[in-house]
Amino acid sequence: MEAPFVYGRIADKQNFTDRKDEVALLSQNFSSLINTVIISPRRWGKTSLVNKCARLLSEKNKDILVCQVDIFNCRTEEQFYTAYANALMRVSTSAWEEFVAGVKKYLGRMAPVVSLSEGSQSYELSFGISFKENRLSYDEILDLPQQIAKDKGKKIIVCIDEFQNINEYEDSLAFQRKLRAHWQTHTSVCYCLYGSKRHMLLDIFNDYSMPFYKFGDILFLQKIKREDWITFISKRFADTGKQISDELCGMIADKMKNHPYYTQQLSQQTWLRTLDVCSEEIVAEAFNSLIGQLSLLFTNIIDSLTSRQISFLIAVADGIVNFSSKDVLKQYQLGTSANIKNLRKATLEKDLIDILPGNVIEIQDPAFEYWLKNGYQASAK
Repeated sequence: MEAPFVYGRIADKQNFTDRKDEVALLSQNFSSLINTVIISPRRWGKTSLVNKCARLLSEKNKDILVCQVDIFNCRTEEQFYTAYANALMRVSTSAWEEFVAGVKKYLGRMAPVVSLSEGSQSYELSFGISFKENRLSYDEILDLPQQIAKDKGKKIIVCIDEFQNINEYEDSLAFQRKLRAHWQTHTSVCYCLYGSKRHMLLDIFNDYSMPFYKFGDILFLQKIKREDWITFISKRFADTGKQISDELCGMIADKMKNHPYYTQQLSQQTWLRTLDVCSEEIVAEAFNSLIGQLSLLFTNIIDSLTSRQISFLIAVADGIVNFSSKDVLKQYQLGTSANIKNLRKATLEKDLIDILPGNVIEIQDPAFEYWLKNGYQASAK
């Protein structure tokens, strides 16, 4: 029997957990062509949310095309343009001949090369020109969704994952200005931009001096509520002929602080250990086993940090709020209060902490937080 919980890959259909309000809002924005930026920590289900809305919209309205672009591996402008053009041509064509014809029609002046993968029906577009030497080339590519939408009489939603990567391109600011200048003129297209580096996305969209400031609605994705997890976990157990009480479902959510990825993972580990009826002992065993599996990864993280960065994380895990007080600085050996800003910046850039509204700091990974307090500190004493 296949395990009924999904983590580490996109959750869809029955594996998708609630988020009714977010689905309604994002679907409405897509239908109304309102640009949307989704911001949340890693592994909170942004991609699953976008996929869910894209699927619902595609089933409901055949005049809307949803183009999904993942730029995780795009380290340069040229790689961005190539991935962008490939995704747009694929979503707007349905066969090899149509793909080639579309490339010739829209991108013919850029020396396009279309190659068919051996033994499969997948094809790849590349270009034989230098984007740096030919301004016309990127103009045509960035306006491609608007041109396709106009020619086909459709609306296009362009969803770009790992959008924060553009921050690392050469002359990133000029590139962002270029994107904004083109995209804001499109009348039949909207953009949904999201990624896994929350602080970098905030730098792009929440700073009034940046080109993408007020580009569209900003959706700050929240954790799935405890009561929704209880309903979801209970149903998934019942659907597979096993029983678990609401109390134990809540325990699973609590142990992982409602974190989508980890709550699904702990639910699966618990489900695998349950023959008929789940017990508190089974949940505890599954949790301890999971922390044990992750301990080597967490040890490697610790090995990459300075002693003060480790002490700062422990203070965060302990719920410290006033890091600059003399007692806290002394207890956690953080040095002077001037160090706190640098420690916060360093651990934020390593995706170890998150800054919540109200300037509240928390450890981003709940399993790492538990290990830090109960595994690392215990072994260090």
